[in-house]
Amino acid sequence: MLPKWFTDWNRDKPVDIYGPAVLVGAVGGAVLVAALLISAGQPFKTKSMQTGPRGTGMVQPEFVSEVTATDPTIANYYSDEPFPVSADDPRASEVYENVQVLGDLTEDNFNRLMAAITQWVAPEQGCAYCHGNGGIETYASDDLYTKVVSRRMIEMTQNINEAWAGHVQANAEVGVNCYTCHRGQNVPSEIWFRQTPLGDTMEGWGAVQNRVTVQSQYTSLPSDALETYLLSDGPIGVHDFQSHVDARPWQEDTATWQDAERTYSLMNYVSNSLGVNCTFCHNTRAFYDGGQVTPQWATESLGIAMVREMNQEYLVPLQDVYPEIRLGPLHGDAPKAACKTCHKGYQQPMQGLNVIGDWPELATTGSPVYD
Repeated sequence: MLPKWFTDWNRDKPVDIYGPAVLVGAVGGAVLVAALLISAGQPFKTKSMQTGPRGTGMVQPEFVSEVTATDPTIANYYSDEPFPVSADDPRASEVYENVQVLGDLTEDNFNRLMAAITQWVAPEQGCAYCHGNGGIETYASDDLYTKVVSRRMIEMTQNINEAWAGHVQANAEVGVNCYTCHRGQNVPSEIWFRQTPLGDTMEGWGAVQNRVTVQSQYTSLPSDALETYLLSDGPIGVHDFQSHVDARPWQEDTATWQDAERTYSLMNYVSNSLGVNCTFCHNTRAFYDGGQVTPQWATESLGIAMVREMNQEYLVPLQDVYPEIRLGPLHGDAPKAACKTCHKGYQQPMQGLNVIGDWPELATTGSPVYD
């Protein structure tokens, strides 16, 4: 027996034969697709990492095709093993003039590192990018800003590997070097400049939000999160859970709803930088509770503090060294780093490739230890 709706349709619309056919076809197709998904499973393989108690949504699902895909920048990574070191080998400071940072390296290992930095930062320009075209007799000169900046970046890299091992060596001894950020480019991708206020039509809170920007990860969230938390020492937190609390927003250490939105903006940036979701670090039962977080929370907290130090101690002070073309378009500020400058969408930069094993010269501020 035919269903009542079909009988009524034939009585009321005897010449319209396509309506029932489309409806039956759509429903039948949906049922077929559902049956295939149930019997065959997810058409694209996924893998997941459990970060917290089951049943709380604390899992990091990823498509296998994306997990197994190699970071394309790894193919161009250059590395070379150190030369054997003897106590009688001449040191770089004895052979060359004005070697302020790497003077205790042997001549061979000094030149080996210089060749690597050239490949990591300026593969097209070569040595001339920092030393100019005047020949080797001019290499001691500090006339080019690129050489002055490079020297300071070497010191920053050594400090990161030595003082922030809890972040860059959290999962394995991999470290960072110049290529971690630069990836063969003179200027690393994912650097940032101050850009608030976002316009001249508003002041106050309205001047930092409701505009789609890179800093807000193309959302309407506040665009000053990076400068508040990764440049200044703004406290990361959200407002009180109770309404009508006895607090004054202008008082120090009082979290407001503006602080909450700014915190969400930072967390969104961090998630996109590492290619993870919130439960990579936080427990869904209590996002606010530091006692219920995952181990990754501590690693990320160190990373935030590390980036803040990089900006405050190494990058911002170079503002007067850079030419105008390298400064920010709105405030003329120096380029700064953030999580994505190194991670570029991966949980670990360069998918956890050990970039310090061949370069003990960049692993410490003291004399390198060669195996």
